[in-house]
Amino acid sequence: MVESGDAVMRPETGQAAAGPEIWVRGPVTEPEARPPDPAPLASARRFSWVATHGGAGSTTLATVFGGHDAGRNWPRPDQGEPGSVLLVGRTHAAGLDAVSHTLDIFRRGDAPPGLDLDAIVLVADAPGRLPRQLVQRVKVIGSVIDVYRVPWVPAWRTGDLSGPPPRESAALARLTGRTP
Repeated sequence: MVESGDAVMRPETGQAAAGPEIWVRGPVTEPEARPPDPAPLASARRFSWVATHGGAGSTTLATVFGGHDAGRNWPRPDQGEPGSVLLVGRTHAAGLDAVSHTLDIFRRGDAPPGLDLDAIVLVADAPGRLPRQLVQRVKVIGSVIDVYRVPWVPAWRTGDLSGPPPRESAALARLTGRTP
């Protein structure tokens, strides 16, 4: 080999070597078989979707993203229902009021024992952008807990839940284990 500047040139081809030569002292043996990866310590986290008001969308979200639809009831971990809660509300004023009220129940420690509030999921109440006043209220809620937004999906309105989750809800899909 001939050194030319930074590159090492092969005299027989006149081309730069692909990488440094490595000299190994002693016999070369087959690498040991890699032990199998350990089994996961726990299964994937399961969630209960809790509607903070009628029409919030918990049933649709449970169908699309998986998990337990608790409706407007608290989940019952003692009966096998997931204790990890995702609160669901619409992005209109009444929906955000209901979300704030239910969030306050958790803040005060008045939620049933065994429940863990993981996030708030806000479902668009109409297509388009939110008015500034509602955006401000979403920011206030987001200052206390993680907020996931789900856009308006016209197919869901007609009951067609067969498609993949919307692209804009990719973070929620990752949280729930449902890839978009």
